Amino acid sequence: MTPLLRPMERRKSSSRPKKAKRAKKTNIATTALGAEPEKRTRDKSAPMAGESKPRDLNVHVKTAKKREYGSTLWLKRQLNDPYVRQAKAEGWRSRAAFKLLELDEKFKLLKPGARIVDLGCAPGGWLQVAAKTAGTKATIVGIDYLNVPAVAGADILEMDFLDEAAPERLKTMLGGKADLVLSDMAAPTTGHRSTDHLRIVALAEAALDFAEDVLAPGGSFVSKVFAGGAEGDLLKRLKQNFESVKHAKPKSSRSDSAEKYVVATGFRGNA
Repeated sequence: MTPLLRPMERRKSSSRPKKAKRAKKTNIATTALGAEPEKRTRDKSAPMAGESKPRDLNVHVKTAKKREYGSTLWLKRQLNDPYVRQAKAEGWRSRAAFKLLELDEKFKLLKPGARIVDLGCAPGGWLQVAAKTAGTKATIVGIDYLNVPAVAGADILEMDFLDEAAPERLKTMLGGKADLVLSDMAAPTTGHRSTDHLRIVALAEAALDFAEDVLAPGGSFVSKVFAGGAEGDLLKRLKQNFESVKHAKPKSSRSDSAEKYVVATGFRGNA
């Protein structure tokens, strides 16, 4: 007789609770706030294995114990300014020389043999440009209350332009009517934009008072101003006394600076 088949035994595991499925491994970590971080990729600017790291041309300046943080930022900006480096390489006393070079290229201000006055001439960059461009027959006079080392081809008066005696001293040094009055004067900044703007406009108006008195017919006037809305009276006077009045911001003027220049040409002369 064929033995009976034993019934199939149930799997012992059926009586045990099923184990929880192991979570799939993931390479994505979560941030402290539970959000998934952005996918990281290799920085293409970083060198590969065996490659040399490109040279960092940015000059880093450490904060010295006796130097304020603001002074450190100014020094870093100077050291990394391409116009500062170019001025040093070409022998100009300041980066401001390029501003006058650009203005002259556009408006043809510095004519050979001209009589030129530079108000607020320190450290002498504009005097250098004027002497080089206007030539040896030009008469060039600068004034500043700061000491300015001699510039070949220019006479320098160490005096505050706002001194009551300054205009007459300048006229004597010029020996005649001026063809061009330049003013790059700027009052010490306070950090308050409206106040600084009013101060620079006051200096521009003082420079214009002198220009209207000393300029020959057809002469030109250039003055630094700041972007703002308080120069209406200045522009009104300029348009009354000059044939053309333009605003200009040279490329060499820092983009984060509010400075610009007003250029007035074709002085109509005193009535």
